[in-house]
Amino acid sequence: MRESGPKGVGGKRAVLIAGPTASGKSALAIALAERLGGVVINADSMQVYRELRIITARPTPDDEARVPHRLYGHVDAAENYSAGRWCADARAALDDIGREGRLPILVGGTGLYFKALTQGLSVVPPTPPDIRAAVRARCDAEGSMALHAELARRDPATATKLKPGDRMRITRALEVLEATGRSLADWHRDGMPAMLDPGEALMLFLDVDRDELRRRIDTRFDAMLAQGALEEVRRLAARNLDPMLPAMKAHGVPWLRRHLAGEITLAEAAEGGKADTRRYTKRQVTWFRHQMPGWRWVAPDAVAETVAREMAG
Repeated sequence: MRESGPKGVGGKRAVLIAGPTASGKSALAIALAERLGGVVINADSMQVYRELRIITARPTPDDEARVPHRLYGHVDAAENYSAGRWCADARAALDDIGREGRLPILVGGTGLYFKALTQGLSVVPPTPPDIRAAVRARCDAEGSMALHAELARRDPATATKLKPGDRMRITRALEVLEATGRSLADWHRDGMPAMLDPGEALMLFLDVDRDELRRRIDTRFDAMLAQGALEEVRRLAARNLDPMLPAMKAHGVPWLRRHLAGEITLAEAAEGGKADTRRYTKRQVTWFRHQMPGWRWVAPDAVAETVAREMAG
């Protein structure tokens, strides 16, 4: 039930809920939105894709009917959705919600989105498709190590931060050089301002026991398969999209595509998807510890109590 009183939580303008994959963020956000009259805004880079409802554990239609949701499933899988585009979409959503006098509750596991929200983001112009295709074709032909060596000559500041095998980031850096004549380091100096003062937000990171998180990941992946994730990936694979697109690399998608191609069993695909997700959650936790100071680390079952304390002042 929506509580009476001023919008917000203890004077905060927004609630931010982050955490590793399968930590229960979405359910908590919906419960808070029901209690506080809020609107849930997606801050997960994979849940933006229209075709990936099941495999990304996006809120169900029933969930979305309980409280308003924004920025879920609004992007086609053929698009290379960026943090810059999310910032523009999030700003519009925040403006709309502010005019309605409601509380925005941003939830997701993409640290860069939360960092952009509270600290700002560098703005890099979009890369023309022909340049992107040419650089990726070179990477296929010459290998990422060769392109990393070229990047070291042309943009040493960026190259030193990248491993020679990091194909995605190396090609991205070279695409920017080819398209703009400027390095990523140069573009990072000209940024997009933060949309939200961290002091005006209740920022919570869900801290889940490692063994419990592993159990949740395994259980969730099995549930997604039971709900039709394989058919969802089959429909996606039928579009023959560029395998470098973000949607094609969502956790579980590459493994299930290999199963559909007859390369591995479904059990092997499921275990591969689970293992990738476990490794990713470790990176999420490490990234937040180092990059996002000022967040409160709380157990999922302590969120309600934390919010209640904030509301009490």
